[in-house]
Amino acid sequence: MTEVRRQRSEVKSHRTETNCREPKCTEIFPRALYTSGVKLISEIRLVTSVLCALLVALGWSADAQESKKIPRVGVLIAGHPPTRPSLEGFRQGLRDLGYVEGKNIHLELRWDEGNPDRWAEVADELVRLKVDVILAGHGAAARGAKQATTTIPIVIGAAGGDPVAAGLVASLARPGGNITGMAFYGSELSPKRLELLKETLPRLSQAAMAWHPFALNLGLKEIKVTAQSLGLTLQPLEVRQKQDLDSAFQAARQKQAGAMLISQDAFFGTHRAYIADLGLKHRLPTISGEAEFAEAGGLMFYGQNIPNTWRRAAAYVDKILKGAKPADLPVEQPTKFELVVNLKTAKQIGLTIPPNILARADKVIR
Repeated sequence: MTEVRRQRSEVKSHRTETNCREPKCTEIFPRALYTSGVKLISEIRLVTSVLCALLVALGWSADAQESKKIPRVGVLIAGHPPTRPSLEGFRQGLRDLGYVEGKNIHLELRWDEGNPDRWAEVADELVRLKVDVILAGHGAAARGAKQATTTIPIVIGAAGGDPVAAGLVASLARPGGNITGMAFYGSELSPKRLELLKETLPRLSQAAMAWHPFALNLGLKEIKVTAQSLGLTLQPLEVRQKQDLDSAFQAARQKQAGAMLISQDAFFGTHRAYIADLGLKHRLPTISGEAEFAEAGGLMFYGQNIPNTWRRAAAYVDKILKGAKPADLPVEQPTKFELVVNLKTAKQIGLTIPPNILARADKVIR
């Protein structure tokens, strides 16, 4: 019995010593490894959270960029591509205001291809594109745009004639509706142009005037009154298409007209170089209010600086894109008119320009 107790005591003592020599031997991982694992998991969770936050932020950024779309401006231009000086004036105005084409603004350019009857059709195309603003280069284009929409804002680049009388706006100070922009004294300046022809040609007794039926405000009555006061016989010649220009100059010569007055209309601006060539061919002094007429070879230009007018129209587009309503933006009226004389043309047709005309000219082409 005593021996059995002794053996049991030794076994128990051995077990105790074994447990003491191998502390925590039943743990699967050592404590250091366990601590590292916990730290690694925490770091993984942190990285995952950061990545999720970045993905959400990128998603918001993409949504914001998508919602902040580039504004589109439809532009109605008379004639054919390429661009006219007036359009370059508008582009310069946009650049002055911080716009860059293709980056923070897009222009949808449309031409009437020399056919004024197409304005409503072309404007309809811009409406279908859902442009933000329409820039109508002149009165006829504005009429077409007005027929196409009563909601999309319309800015007139240069309204030849009285926009109130033409029914485009309610008044110059409070346009009302969806149209505003730049008033443009075109045919209203025809009496003054006639006076300049008489000053340049003191012996002038007969003059012809080419006019287009789409002119916003021809002012033929006022022109005839001026002609009568100057002792001139005026012969109006209707021109509907380019081919009619040849007939008009031939008719002017047959009626012994000593000069040709070109009435204000985008049609004549489109064909200004052709008209200038006809003037040289028939040795007939010409004057027009269309931009770049004298530079194209015409004898004289008197009127507004159209590229500058379009440049100022860019400010209207900018205000509208920033929330202003056309109805609240007064129509701007011109305050300065320019006289340009082409001495090269004068020499070719055998004409001497009086010193007083040259002294008043803003620009003389030699």
